[in-house]
Amino acid sequence: MKLLKLVPDHTNIDFVRLRGWAFGLTLLLSVLAVGVTFYKGLNFGVDFEGGLMIEERFATPPDLDRLRDVVDAQGLGEASLQQFGDPRTLTIRLPVQEGADEGATNAAVKKVETAIGQAFPGATFSRYSTISGKVSGELIRNGVLAVVLAVLGIGLFAIVRFEWQFGVSTIAAIVHDLVMTLGFFALTQFEFDLNIVAAVLTIIGYSINDKIVIDDRIRENMRRYRKMDMREIVNLSVNETLPRTVMTSVTILLALAALLFLGGHVLRGFTAAMILGIVVGTYSSIYVSSSLLITLGLRADPALEKVKASAIDNAERVAPRTPRS
Repeated sequence: MKLLKLVPDHTNIDFVRLRGWAFGLTLLLSVLAVGVTFYKGLNFGVDFEGGLMIEERFATPPDLDRLRDVVDAQGLGEASLQQFGDPRTLTIRLPVQEGADEGATNAAVKKVETAIGQAFPGATFSRYSTISGKVSGELIRNGVLAVVLAVLGIGLFAIVRFEWQFGVSTIAAIVHDLVMTLGFFALTQFEFDLNIVAAVLTIIGYSINDKIVIDDRIRENMRRYRKMDMREIVNLSVNETLPRTVMTSVTILLALAALLFLGGHVLRGFTAAMILGIVVGTYSSIYVSSSLLITLGLRADPALEKVKASAIDNAERVAPRTPRS
């Protein structure tokens, strides 16, 4: 039986030749992602904002103004409505209820559910979640801390495992992946909650796994071909690992596509983040991180260059001076 090959043998794509265009595209997309994130902001879930979130499914897409009036009339605070997955499914957010215990929260949910059921026949209650403002602040701090520590730890590992250029390029690639993910969520307004933080950490793990494989091959080829130009070494290494990179990405994307279409709307944001992360992470490993090593001045055998420079310097010091005539 013939094995499936997504990338032909002896593939020789000149990735480094396009690094100028890749850097320009990366910078442009990163600036746009940061701009969209600051302009539109993230649609934080109850995990990060605090309050009460009720999910309701309607028989037909409801009139949002009428729905808002019905919920506001219950005296629970100003309601915020958000479509969730499709026009018939909406999330209703209410402020944190002062002094609200579990019984008071259940009473508020029941009150809203009853009012919506009377105004919109056929509406069904799906779920609700609640969290205090203090806990939401702690979750934001812990989530940001987890991401920052993960990025710094991975960069430090790359510096210790390889050279400092690998650490810098690794951090640059991961930051690029994070910025693109935030921009995507700001643009689509998918709910950003703890599940998305888990997706972001998973994206970081996949990105660094793919990058370490390429970096390790680059280091092997640096030792094997010490006289080869660094551009050729990077191209050779990326092409040698390309079948593995493509096969891994495609198989993961197939599983995520099934989860996106069959996993329900609850997992839609998480799955969308993972799909974007796989695509962006693969791109950054090939075009951003690997090509950045050349810009940072990595050489095939830096230790050998230092020895040669030291030998030349010592020879100049001990060389006899020619007497003047």
